Amino acid sequence: MMKVMVKNTHIEHPEDSILNGDLSVLNWFTADSHISVKIDGSPAIVWGTNPANNKFFVGTKSVFNKKLIKINHNHTDIDRNHQGKVADILHLCLDNLPDTVNIYQGDFLGTGGTNSFNPNTIRYDFPDKVHQEIVIAPHTYYIADKDLRDAVAYPLQFNLESDDDVLFVQPEVTISDERDSIIERCQFARQIATLCEFASDKQLPRIKKQLNTCIREDVELDDITLEALAIDNNIDVNVLRLWQLVRSIKWDMFPLIERDAEIECYINDEECDHEGYVMSNEFGTFKIVDRDIFSKHNFLKVRD
Repeated sequence: MMKVMVKNTHIEHPEDSILNGDLSVLNWFTADSHISVKIDGSPAIVWGTNPANNKFFVGTKSVFNKKLIKINHNHTDIDRNHQGKVADILHLCLDNLPDTVNIYQGDFLGTGGTNSFNPNTIRYDFPDKVHQEIVIAPHTYYIADKDLRDAVAYPLQFNLESDDDVLFVQPEVTISDERDSIIERCQFARQIATLCEFASDKQLPRIKKQLNTCIREDVELDDITLEALAIDNNIDVNVLRLWQLVRSIKWDMFPLIERDAEIECYINDEECDHEGYVMSNEFGTFKIVDRDIFSKHNFLKVRD
C-alpha cells in the first residue's frame, strides 16, 4: 500500500530523515516504488475543484494556508491575492488549465512558442518548439473532503493528457529492482544505528541547517567536520556518521535509475542530469537529489 504524503510543501532528503532515529528510510530504499522526475520549475501551481464550493480554482501552495488562504476562482481573486510575475502566471493558468473535478499540483516551466525553458536553475531544451500556451510538470494529486486545508497528497502515478492549451510534462523514469548492494548497505546502516543516541526534534532544525550550509559552501564533510558539528550541536557524532552513510546509499541509487533522455538539461550551458527524482512507497516519499550540485547552484542563483 502506498504511504500518503503530507501536503506537498517540502519533501525530505532521505539522509535528513534519520537524524532523530526514524529508520524507515532504510526500508524505503529497497521497497517496490513509484519514481518520478523532479522538475526544477517555478512557481508551484495548484489547480482543480475547490471542495468547499465546487468551483474551479488556481493558486500556489498558499491555497493550503491555515490563515491567509489565497484561492483564486477568477482573475479578480488573482489580482487581490498576488502580484508581479506570479500573478501573471496564475492568470495564464486560469485561462488555459483544463477544468477538472480533481486537485493537482505541478511546477510551472514557462509559456509556449519556444523549445527552451529556464524557470529556475536548470534549462530544459525540448526536441521541438512547444505550441501550447503553458507548460507544467504535474507531480501530485490531492483528496480533500470539505476544505483544502485538510487535503491529503498522493504521488501522481498516471499521466495527465495535454491539449491545445497546456503541455503536461511527465518524463518516463524507471528504477531497477536489482538492489542487492543497497540491501547490504542498509543492513550495515541498521547496525550503525544501534550505536547512536539520536537528536531530539528540537535539535533537528539547527543541525539540518548547518549540514545544508556545509553542502552549499563546499565544506568537506569528513570526520573532523562531523565531530565539530556534533560538539556544536551537542549530539552524538555517530548520528552524523550514519547520516553520511545514508547519504552515500542515496548516491548508489543514481546508477539504478533510467529516464527518458528526450528532454536535455543544462546549467550555465553545461549539460547535466535532471535535478533529481522523487520516490514513493509504503515507507514514505523522499527525494533523490545530488545536493552537492543543485544546492550549491540554487544558493548561488539566490545570491546573484
